[in-house]
Amino acid sequence: MPVVPILSTRKDGLERVRQKLRRTTFDPLAMVEVEARVREIIAAVFKRGDAALVEMERQLGWRECSVERLKVSREEMDAAYASVPTPLMEALCLARDRLERFHQQQLPLSWFIAENGSLLGEMYRPIERVGIYVPGGLAAYPSTLLHVAVPARVAGVRELYLVTPPDESGRIHPLVLAAAGLVGINAVFRVGGAHAIAALAFGTQTIPKVDKIAGPGGIYPVIAKRLLYGVVGIDLLPGPSEVAVVADETVNPEGVALELLAQAEHGPDSVAVLFTPSRPLLLATARELERRLRTSPRRRYLEPALQNHSALVLTRDLEEAIALVNEGAYEHVALMVAEPMRWVSQVRHAGAIFLGAPTTVAFGDYLAGPSHVLPTGQTARFSSGLSVLDFLTRTSLVALSQEQARLLADAAAALAEAEGLPAHAQALRMRGKKR
Repeated sequence: MPVVPILSTRKDGLERVRQKLRRTTFDPLAMVEVEARVREIIAAVFKRGDAALVEMERQLGWRECSVERLKVSREEMDAAYASVPTPLMEALCLARDRLERFHQQQLPLSWFIAENGSLLGEMYRPIERVGIYVPGGLAAYPSTLLHVAVPARVAGVRELYLVTPPDESGRIHPLVLAAAGLVGINAVFRVGGAHAIAALAFGTQTIPKVDKIAGPGGIYPVIAKRLLYGVVGIDLLPGPSEVAVVADETVNPEGVALELLAQAEHGPDSVAVLFTPSRPLLLATARELERRLRTSPRRRYLEPALQNHSALVLTRDLEEAIALVNEGAYEHVALMVAEPMRWVSQVRHAGAIFLGAPTTVAFGDYLAGPSHVLPTGQTARFSSGLSVLDFLTRTSLVALSQEQARLLADAAAALAEAEGLPAHAQALRMRGKKR
């Protein structure tokens, strides 16, 4: 049995390939039990605040958790910052600077237009308080903190609070704390899961209530975000990592295999799919995947991801490959072809597109520039990656002169009367009267 399932649109038929590649962010049947538990967690945090957080962290393995230890001390922050080797700190600084430069280009301008003595426009203003969720467990993710905090800071958010799950001793990885210091996080709390999301949404005795929560996480925090939307703002509902590689015969199969492995190693439910019209490339990639999997230190995550959620797809041509990529609306699309610019405009649905064999998606995970918090589970059909705009509110401005009010009153009042709203019509006609 191959490490990754091999499909062919010519041999298996296009419809069967589509069926095999189908995925969703949420399986409604599978989510019923998880959602019920998350609702219980949210209710407990709402009612009991810090006490519920301590109880849940103890259940998850941090036996010595206490209210006093939920917040990371300034001394621990400083010690973590000082402990990071210089090359790693320089890499974090480079990532921060590149992210900042990219996101500064996204800043919108408030605008105003004058019309017959009246003023119309829109004002952009930063959200005041943002909570950032950084996952733990399978790895440490200082990069995720940067990829959320930097666009928030560029937007002008003044208060940023970090929640992230600790290990069984209550320790948070020093690199995450160093990154928090680098971007000026106001406070860090050692708490994760759905209860961390609820704490940010409602506020507790220790954790402040925020206006919006951003950052990826496992199924419990993602479900909590979905349930609490409206109580608090959220960014996205990101699920398992995804990559779709479109490759032709000009690329090295080793590079293709590494592209697939790099995203598959995020976790056992990650998605990695190759689309290519080149049978020799597909078979060589399959052999390379098998070879590298045997010696990978993250084999326990890679194997289920590759066998259960990934595929190598032989297509009739590149046009068919691109069509399947569009249907899949993947988080990452890597165009590993001879002329990537020829095809980029045909990729309609993707969180981010990486052009050419040298541009591995891993650059985007760390320091290319855009945030790596991207839509997954086919949600790239209607949503976009995290940006400065996610941390701004847009307020419309309307100021009518007396002359403009007279010109518009009759038409507006007619619409109000047609909708059966007489007070609206009366307010409009009164403003339209000559004085």
